[in-house]
Amino acid sequence: MIPPLLCSSNVILLLLTGIFQQYWVHQVRKVRLQGYYDFSQKLKHIARLPFATIAYGTALMLLLIIWQPFVHILSISLLLRIAIVVEATFAGCFMSLYIWYIHKYNSLDGRPDILQSLYSALQPSTTTLEDRRYYDGRLSDQQMALLQYQRENIHYLSEEVLRLQECLSKYQRTDVGNTPQVDLVHLLASRDQELRALSAEMNQVHSELQLARGLIDEKDSEIQRIRLSNSQYVEENDRLRAILGEWSSRAAKLERALEAERLSNIELRKNIAKFRGQLHKEQHV
Repeated sequence: MIPPLLCSSNVILLLLTGIFQQYWVHQVRKVRLQGYYDFSQKLKHIARLPFATIAYGTALMLLLIIWQPFVHILSISLLLRIAIVVEATFAGCFMSLYIWYIHKYNSLDGRPDILQSLYSALQPSTTTLEDRRYYDGRLSDQQMALLQYQRENIHYLSEEVLRLQECLSKYQRTDVGNTPQVDLVHLLASRDQELRALSAEMNQVHSELQLARGLIDEKDSEIQRIRLSNSQYVEENDRLRAILGEWSSRAAKLERALEAERLSNIELRKNIAKFRGQLHKEQHV
């Protein structure tokens, strides 16, 4: 008899980990949009592990129930308890690891890592963009993440510019004084300049992304040409091997014919020598 408490506990764990997974995936997407690309890549894999662990544990419990008549080592109730304890332990470990990463993320005070990883790739160096693309397969994904990060910044700065414009118009209507207006105009100009700089950087990254995609297409076409040439070489090699095999068989036939001719010549010489001996004896007689 399977205890109902075990089944209920497993269903509750499945529901809880499913809810947490949806929430964590949303949080990982927010972290990615904030520019922490490497950190979001780590969290992306961990966020799905608790639910996957409970799901695999549930599948194992179903297998134990199905194979119950053939399992005689322990009782089915004890095996189910062991399975649910193991899956809950692993799920708890993964959740603790995720919480530790989140705590580490909250203590970060540096710049987003997406800027460091991609701006360095856009600077002039001895390594070309093509080499970076083929030695680091995540470059296109990182550039896409940077574009999303720049869009979020542009959206935020646009809202900030609108807010400052509203404040400026409010100060102008109230006509309180010149000093706040001057400060606000200066802040608005700096925000507008930062917005234009971000737009220029976004356009530059977009052009670099197009260049990388062009290089990928060029390499793909080159690989297709190499494969076509390789197939032609293989066909030519097969044809030459067939010709070589035919000539080898002909050479073997000629060798056998030559050997037969040599044996016949030896036999003929023996007959001639024997005939000459008989002829010489007849002349003496």
